[in-house]
Amino acid sequence: MNELSKEQQILIAMRKTLSAIIKDVTPPPGMRHPLSDSTIADVRQCLGLIAAREKELADAQGRGGERPYYADEPPAARVVPIASLKKREE
Repeated sequence: MNELSKEQQILIAMRKTLSAIIKDVTPPPGMRHPLSDSTIADVRQCLGLIAAREKELADAQGRGGERPYYADEPPAARVVPIASLKKREE
């Protein structure tokens, strides 16, 4: 795998920091959010720009098809043991 560029490292750090701030300031259900609506919109815009730039960089490196997956999600490919293959008789 390619080493991450300085820009990619910065984008990852910014995304993780913004996500942590969101987790820390999110109130329990029923309580008012401490951030203003405009600040929430700005944070969403920042996260959208970060994601878009990360995708551009990944596409430029040929890594554009990556996406998260769940452990219980069935794999796209199936491994077939060689021992189970039989030689065709002709």
